[in-house]
Amino acid sequence: MGTVRLRVEFTTEPFDLDEAPAHALVAREVIEAAELDTVDVGPFGNTAEGRADAVLTALDALLRRTLEAGATRVSLQVNVIDGDGDR
Repeated sequence: MGTVRLRVEFTTEPFDLDEAPAHALVAREVIEAAELDTVDVGPFGNTAEGRADAVLTALDALLRRTLEAGATRVSLQVNVIDGDGDR
């Protein structure tokens, strides 16, 4: 899977509109530290793209660390992409 590229979209819950919960801060930290090509972090959803091995490694850390930080739900969608967008 080294040459395959993936796009992941994810959210962590529970939401808090007044202050970012610990699990959301951890998610941002993990995804921004990962060796990914693009990262877009927002209040209601996050997107990242990169090589499959880098995305899968980041997702492993993301799931473990956000759940440890109090997330009660992590929703994610993973798509295989090529250089021009979705396949």
